[in-house]
Amino acid sequence: MSRLAALGLTLAGLAAFGATPSSHALAVAEINVAPGRTMQGPGVAVHGFDPVAYFAQGRPLIGSAKYAVVHDGATYRFASAANMKTFQTGPNQYVPAFGGYCAYGVAVGAKLDGDPRYWKIVDGKLYLTFDEQMQETWLEDVPGNIRKAKKNWTQIKHKDPSDLG
Repeated sequence: MSRLAALGLTLAGLAAFGATPSSHALAVAEINVAPGRTMQGPGVAVHGFDPVAYFAQGRPLIGSAKYAVVHDGATYRFASAANMKTFQTGPNQYVPAFGGYCAYGVAVGAKLDGDPRYWKIVDGKLYLTFDEQMQETWLEDVPGNIRKAKKNWTQIKHKDPSDLG
């Protein structure tokens, strides 16, 4: 049984949601980015949402192309110059875990699109999940799912999402 099937998902089912495991990871498999380029360079991470806002404002905020920084092969956008500056002083504490892929997906060995509307900060790290249902499942055992995801990430980090179905 494939890992997607274990989740009760198929590639066709994911496509119905408008996202396949590889739809946002064209250039850099380690970081979930929108396809294409920005004025700053590579595709947009976190669907253009400001990763600092989760910590500073306690909620997701859409970023602006006016405030953008390239970090580790992805363009991050920010809602304000202050959030951009905060990110620049320590980007690794603000980028989402597992390259922005769904934390529950990684826990079961898949790279699924992380939706910035479904998130949680645990021990100072931002985690995204695919949708509300996966968020609820992930929240049932956050420590266990993080342990599984960390173990799986070492094996799948450099793999294309479409190779994991």
